[in-house]
Amino acid sequence: MAKSLPVSPLAPPRFPDLPQIAGVRFASVEAGVRYKGRRDVMLAALQPGTAIAGTFTRSATRSAPVLDCQAKLGRANGDGAAILVNAGNANAFTGTRGVEAVEDVTASVARELGIAQDRVFTSSTGVIGELLNAERITCRLAELHGGLTADGIADAARAIMTTDTFPKGATAEVTLPGGTVKIAGIAKGSGMIAPDMATMLVYIFTDAEVPQPLLQQMLSDLTDRTFNCITVDSDTSTSDTLILAATGASGVAVGESEGPFCDALHGVMLDLAQQVVRDGEGATKFVEIQVSGAASPSDAKTHAMAIANSPLVKTAIAGQDPNWGRVVMAIGKSGAAADRDLLSIWFGDTLIAEKGWVSPEYQEADAAAHMKEQNILIRVDLGLGDGSATVWTCDLTHGYIDINADYRS
Repeated sequence: MAKSLPVSPLAPPRFPDLPQIAGVRFASVEAGVRYKGRRDVMLAALQPGTAIAGTFTRSATRSAPVLDCQAKLGRANGDGAAILVNAGNANAFTGTRGVEAVEDVTASVARELGIAQDRVFTSSTGVIGELLNAERITCRLAELHGGLTADGIADAARAIMTTDTFPKGATAEVTLPGGTVKIAGIAKGSGMIAPDMATMLVYIFTDAEVPQPLLQQMLSDLTDRTFNCITVDSDTSTSDTLILAATGASGVAVGESEGPFCDALHGVMLDLAQQVVRDGEGATKFVEIQVSGAASPSDAKTHAMAIANSPLVKTAIAGQDPNWGRVVMAIGKSGAAADRDLLSIWFGDTLIAEKGWVSPEYQEADAAAHMKEQNILIRVDLGLGDGSATVWTCDLTHGYIDINADYRS
């Protein structure tokens, strides 16, 4: 049986009611890739004409499925398409055998669904360095094909989980001049979270009609404002994959000036990204870090991520200790421009330090009260310019050690 972990205290109260997205059907099965007693493979089948966009990890040791997906992006989208995902085995650091496994799976899916192999996208998540037994997946393809249904997205979300404690989903609906379109997405992610592209595994579907180049541009831009602004442990996965599929089934076209659609997509992506943080391994606190007054936006993000990734900051948050000196430390080490004598820091609404010194009105009890809350806000103003950035993280507890110390056992 798969090891059961307590549901994160930061989890949403329930999985959202995701709408059916015309032009896509889902199926999931228990294939025994690694786990027993749970679904661990999901298939999404997409209608002809579906546009596919994606962003992926920039890890130098990225997996065979990631490399295969990257090679297939941007090709003609007249044919149908499919996405197949397995949990439990990352098929990463598996050499030519890993490439062969991807070839076996994608060719088998293409034959089963009657589509081109270069329109089959696969993802694998789980243990690194173990060979993927492709036959465990390919022998279940007829069952997956026969089980495809328009309302199977919730089971698909559960099938892609590894150390996640809850399935992640988000949705939006937006009315455009040509009519109403829907967006629905699912994600998995809990540890090894410091994306440099997107995050872990994320699949978003819309019935809007969007040209592939525009879809890719939207996705890349929004990724930098969502999934590239979260971190759990500063570790970038070998397998991070985000795929966005626009089936066009609504007949509602999206053009470059369609701000409302982009805003709705941004909302879905940010919701999923923040759910990943809320499911951070061992997390008990959801932390938002706002940096303003930086010399540039990139400097602001560098400072924000230095704070978010600091083990000392994260353990202080776990201990409910308003140790603002650790924030000062993180800013100083980031490498981005900073001036000690211009720096101001807030925990929640409490001004702690200003102009490089402790605020004369600071009362530690006020900051300590904020640290007892589940949602923590740290604000920093550098006093150097107009650059700003916001990132999201979680605390670092002994639970993170417990989960990762015996991950393979």
